[in-house]
Amino acid sequence: LAMHGIGRYKGTVTSTKLKVTGIELFSAGDFTGNEETEEMVFQDVANGTYKKLVIKDNKLEGAVLYGDTIDGTWYFQMMKDGTDISNFRNSILFGQAHLGDSGHGDETRVAAMADSAEICGCNGVSKGDIVCAITDKKLFTLEDVRAHTKASSSCGSCTGLVESLLAHTLGGEYSQSPAKKPLCGCTDFTHDEVRAGIVTHGLKSMAAVRDMFDWSTPDGCAACRNSLNYYLLCAWPEEYQDDAQSRFINERAHGNIQKDGTYSVVPRMFGGQCTADELRAIADVSEKFNVPEMKVTGGQRIDLFGIKKEDLPAVWKDLSDAGLISGHAYGKAMRTCKTCVGDTWCRMGTQDSTRLGVKLEELTWGSWMPHKYKLAVSGCPRNCAEATIKDFGVVCVDSGYELHVAGNGGIKVRVTDFLTKVDTEEEVLEYCGAFTQLYREDAHYLERTAPWVERVGLAKIKEAIIDDAENRKALHERFKISQKVAQVDPWTEFANGKNANEFTPIKITG
Repeated sequence: LAMHGIGRYKGTVTSTKLKVTGIELFSAGDFTGNEETEEMVFQDVANGTYKKLVIKDNKLEGAVLYGDTIDGTWYFQMMKDGTDISNFRNSILFGQAHLGDSGHGDETRVAAMADSAEICGCNGVSKGDIVCAITDKKLFTLEDVRAHTKASSSCGSCTGLVESLLAHTLGGEYSQSPAKKPLCGCTDFTHDEVRAGIVTHGLKSMAAVRDMFDWSTPDGCAACRNSLNYYLLCAWPEEYQDDAQSRFINERAHGNIQKDGTYSVVPRMFGGQCTADELRAIADVSEKFNVPEMKVTGGQRIDLFGIKKEDLPAVWKDLSDAGLISGHAYGKAMRTCKTCVGDTWCRMGTQDSTRLGVKLEELTWGSWMPHKYKLAVSGCPRNCAEATIKDFGVVCVDSGYELHVAGNGGIKVRVTDFLTKVDTEEEVLEYCGAFTQLYREDAHYLERTAPWVERVGLAKIKEAIIDDAENRKALHERFKISQKVAQVDPWTEFANGKNANEFTPIKITG
């Protein structure tokens, strides 16, 4: 590349940190070792700490840290610099703090880090960025740092480092975050405590919840109003009246607001299927309302972009008249069930994945969730429908159906956990309904299935759904009861005049 034939690429030293809150795991370089390297290992089983350093010619070649990863950047920098560790080899395993003032623990170690050291890999935030924000903007809490720098605001794996930086920078003025995180600033109670109280005490209004838990604000805040509205809707689907004003604008307008203020509209296509009449209706709407762009989505649907807010009811009416309903692409709700063509057309297919996908989507559409919720059915292990990165995925095999849960294809990709294998479509539907309802009842608002399962553990999910057949059936029944209320097409309601004021343009007179 440099027009010289004598240079050879010799590789790059890389590092990685597991981005799962509560699990500290770091690796860098060549940590497997070979006959030419030495290994230094420290293990404290009781404290859950493990360190392994791979050394060659008194230079670090690789490292694995579990339980205590704060020295990861220090080790990694020495690998990149080729530092000779001869003078401190006998203490290197105990970390940077052991070289000097170890009495202050993590504070001393973050103090020794260079300002250019990366603290938050998700958002590219360095130590210097955080320290400057703390001092210049007078920040005192972890939430303040998250708001101003974005550090610790994504996966959360760097939270410990950020708190150590706060402690070092503020000294005695720093007060560590409480062990339990409250639902919002209006209360000291957690999501779990509030949810349990709603069910235990039969609380069926937001006012009753705020009164029971001594809310500090009479009307709540933007964070708790959305959460409470969902928790009440989930607990009492047949009694609680959904409060539209306690929803995000996308859910109030039943469309995704775009950067220019217009909206996108996504009709539901069960299992990715559509008819010629449905396609014709979408094309007619596009021409009638001068839709500037249409796009096929990753969820096997058609997205119409650039629709004015005041035109939404008329667009919905035309789509509803053609038999199309909302795809809920805008909400914390069940989105879509992606499918491949299965054994109907594909030579590799083992089951009718499209038919099963349609059944799953017919079961789950319209359901409000803690966060967006996606399904998929792949007709064989080749997994063309990407079922193993969905919230609930099915991989068809010759002998039945493999069920997978808690996948995610977003900012942090997560492959699903294998739940179980079943023999029939009816069992797939039951397990799907049970898992979905367990997620709805147990997860925190705005928590995807991936972090939820990581937080509570897959063992808890299996215990509730696989080991306890009666509980599985009860969860499935509760889900079906909630669906009787939820499966009402909002587009049809709004096209017929419901909440018309939401779509009436504001006119400034005088």
